[in-house]
Amino acid sequence: MAIDPALIHALHLSVEDHDAAAADPAVAHRVFQTSTVQALIDSRYDGDLSIGELLAHGDMGLGTIDGLDGELVVVHGQAFVARVDGSVEPVGDDVRTPFAVVTPFAPGTPQPVQGLAHDALLATLDNLCTAPVHAVRVHGHFSRLRVRSVPRQHRPYPPLDAVTAQQVEWEIGPVDAVLVGFRFPALATGVEVPGWHLHALADDRRSGGHVLIADLDHGTIELDPVTEVHCELPPGVEIVAPADDLADRIHAAETQSPDSARQEPSR
Repeated sequence: MAIDPALIHALHLSVEDHDAAAADPAVAHRVFQTSTVQALIDSRYDGDLSIGELLAHGDMGLGTIDGLDGELVVVHGQAFVARVDGSVEPVGDDVRTPFAVVTPFAPGTPQPVQGLAHDALLATLDNLCTAPVHAVRVHGHFSRLRVRSVPRQHRPYPPLDAVTAQQVEWEIGPVDAVLVGFRFPALATGVEVPGWHLHALADDRRSGGHVLIADLDHGTIELDPVTEVHCELPPGVEIVAPADDLADRIHAAETQSPDSARQEPSR
């Protein structure tokens, strides 16, 4: 199915296959993405792009790795994975990813903030945004930071909603940490996660994950308005009109109640 022209206009979206995108250089204010959220919902968890190739396109971002084996966090050009047992480790260049989003982060002036509970933090980010798509980095001391990860999957791969039902949630605050991520408009549903999608990494590189709650005591916000989204499609992945219930399914997977947490990770 053809890409919605409104999506192309709003996101300045360009789509290429793997071979063409692999040679494409990093460009300021541009997001590089491999595959789509819809592909994950369709249980395509095998990695296509290597982390080495991914980092050639950006020094900040997020995603996952082969088999959904944890939450990928890219900070200052280094890739880390936060696994379901609560551990964090560097990711080698030869590891592959089925879905990731990065950018050569080029923010404006850092904005100092303090005393922002999670909802207030997101509202502040929204108020500071000047474009439909933004990359963000928030660094500071978090009085509460609740994160999640999911266990590695094995073939035959289950649906994504079955995977998220296995997620493990835990608290890593109070902690000095960085949040990295992106805001995409609802129009991008199926290509990307609509709204704010954030991953966290502690300053000591010992904990992190997909952000559920981030209560910021004090820190700085840096935002980079994105002018172009460059999406690489692995073989067999196409951009199609999302199913009617896709937005609801993504929202449910990303915003499960933190008070109904599953088991804490072993440490």
